Amino acid sequence: MFLRKIASQGSPTRSLSFIGNLQLYRKLSRNSVGSWSPSEASTFSPKKALVLTKLSRYEFEKLRHKNLDENQLEDALRKRGSDYNMLLYHHTLHKNCEAMVKSILEEKNIETKVVTRFDYNESNINWADVIFTAGGDGTFLLGASKIHDPTKTIIGFNSDPTRSEGYLCLPKKYSNNIKNAIDKLLQGKFRWLFRKRIRVTLIGDKIYDVPVELHDQQLNQLENRFLEISEDRDEVPKSEESIKNKRILPVKALNEVFIGEALSARVSYYELAVDGSERTKVKSSGLCVSTGTGSTSWTFNINKLPHQSVSDLMQLIQEETRLPIDYKDQRLIDRITAKFNNNLIFGPEIALMGYTIRDSLLDGTLPVPGERKPRGFAKQLNIRSRCFDASLVIDGGLSYSFNDGTVAILDIVDEDALRTVVLNEP
Repeated sequence: MFLRKIASQGSPTRSLSFIGNLQLYRKLSRNSVGSWSPSEASTFSPKKALVLTKLSRYEFEKLRHKNLDENQLEDALRKRGSDYNMLLYHHTLHKNCEAMVKSILEEKNIETKVVTRFDYNESNINWADVIFTAGGDGTFLLGASKIHDPTKTIIGFNSDPTRSEGYLCLPKKYSNNIKNAIDKLLQGKFRWLFRKRIRVTLIGDKIYDVPVELHDQQLNQLENRFLEISEDRDEVPKSEESIKNKRILPVKALNEVFIGEALSARVSYYELAVDGSERTKVKSSGLCVSTGTGSTSWTFNINKLPHQSVSDLMQLIQEETRLPIDYKDQRLIDRITAKFNNNLIFGPEIALMGYTIRDSLLDGTLPVPGERKPRGFAKQLNIRSRCFDASLVIDGGLSYSFNDGTVAILDIVDEDALRTVVLNEP
C-alpha cells in the first residue's frame, strides 16, 4: 500500500530532504496507484447538471454601484483608470461560455440549471448529479467548497482563457470546444481524478464565530461565497455539549490553508507539531500548508528559486570548493532552476500535506530546533496560536479567527477527496 510504504520509511519530515521526499513519493505513487486512488470504471451519464457561473468584474461593479445607471458607471470606472469597454468584452466572453455549456448539456437531454455564487447552496447541489463551473480557478474553488459527497463530480470550464490559466479546469482548448469535452465525458473517454483536501479541526472558545469572506468584503452585502450565513451561525447541538469547543470546519481546503497575523507586518507566533512530534515555538510571517493540488499555487511561489539566486549560489559554491562550475552558463542555470522548482510540485492524489514556514525568525529568544526545517511533508499538523489578531484562511477566501490559545489540527482524510476528471488525449 502506498501509505504503508511511506510509513515504513519513517517520518518523512525527519528522514529525507524535501526534494528527496518528493522523488520518493512520486516513485511510490506510480507503483501504487490502485492502492490509494479509488478504482472505478469511467462512466458518466448525469440526468441533472448544475452550472455554477462566476461573478464577472462587470457584474461585480454593477453590484457595488447599484445606484448608478450605465453611463454613470462607465464614467466612474474611467475616472478610476478602468477600461469599461474591456470589462464588457470579457464579460461577454464569459457569458457566451456559460450559455454554451448550458445549451450543449440540454442538447444531450441533461436537465440543466445555472446559478451564481449567491444561489449555490445545499439544495441546488443535492438536486444535481454533476457540478460544472464556468469561470476560472476561483469559481472552481467555490464550487468545490460546498461539495461534501465524494461521489459528486465537479468539472470546470475556463470561460476566459485569455485572462486566466484555469489550472483546475479542463485544458484551455476546450473553452472553445465545449461540445467535444462533453462528448468525451459521455463516451467515457476520461479517468477519474480524486484531489485530496485538507480537513481543519478547531479547538478553542470562539470557533463558531462567523468567518470573514475575503472576496466579498468590498460588497455591502451579507452573501458569503462559501457558506450561507445561517449555516455558520448554527448553535452547538445539545448532544455535542461535551465537545462544544471542538469543531470540524464545514469547508475543506483544496489548495491551501494559511495561518498568520492579519496585519502582514506583524510577526506570527505559534507552536507547531508535525506528525505527533513535540510542539516547537515558531516566529515567522505565517504558515502555509498545501495539498498536491495547491503545490502549483501559492506554496510554489513562496518556495521557488529565481534564476538570480541559483546563479549566486553556484558562484559561492565555485569560490568555496574551486570546482569547475561555470556559474555564468545561462543554460545550466536554467536547468538547475527548473529542476529545483519542478521538484516542489507533488501529485493532487497524494495523501500528504506540504508545509512551509514563511520567513522563519531566529531572534535568540526561541530554541533552535535541530530537526525543524522550513518546509516538509506531513500527514497531520497541530498548530497552537500565540497570535494577537490572526486568521486561518482556507483557499484564500474564507478567514476564521485564530488567536491565542486556539488549536488547529490539519489532516487529509480519504473520504474528503474531491472527485473530478481528466479527459483522454490522443
